[in-house]
Amino acid sequence: MKCRAVRRLRRQLGRRGTILTSYGLVWLLYGYGQLVSPQVDQRGLQLVLSLSPLDFWGWCWIAAGIVALVSAWAPPGRDAAAFIALPLVVVPWMVSYLAAWLSGDFPRGWVAAAVWAVITVPVLVAAGWPEPPRAKKAEPPYEC
Repeated sequence: MKCRAVRRLRRQLGRRGTILTSYGLVWLLYGYGQLVSPQVDQRGLQLVLSLSPLDFWGWCWIAAGIVALVSAWAPPGRDAAAFIALPLVVVPWMVSYLAAWLSGDFPRGWVAAAVWAVITVPVLVAAGWPEPPRAKKAEPPYEC
């Protein structure tokens, strides 16, 4: 019974939904972490922090995560909001880290920007995945 429930859940989510669920949870937890225990070294975030406080950005991460979690259950084609929201919240952080590195304020800014870029690539790849067609159930053999 348990295996059947897992298979049904996996079939319902599909590959795209699984990616959205995974990333949605990560983004949600990352945003929550920024709210309850902000990162100590914020030199790389000075650009985004000049636009809005860290609490605002934490809520942006949480919102993107929630959009992804909700969209994970939507059929392909109706899940586009998540594939936009997940990378969208990362871009200001990448730009901020790059700007801090280029200005010399944060020597490891290029590393943080690269890590966020690489983490986001699977989201962009999954956005282009079509869901494979569902396998047709084989009819049970006829008994004579």
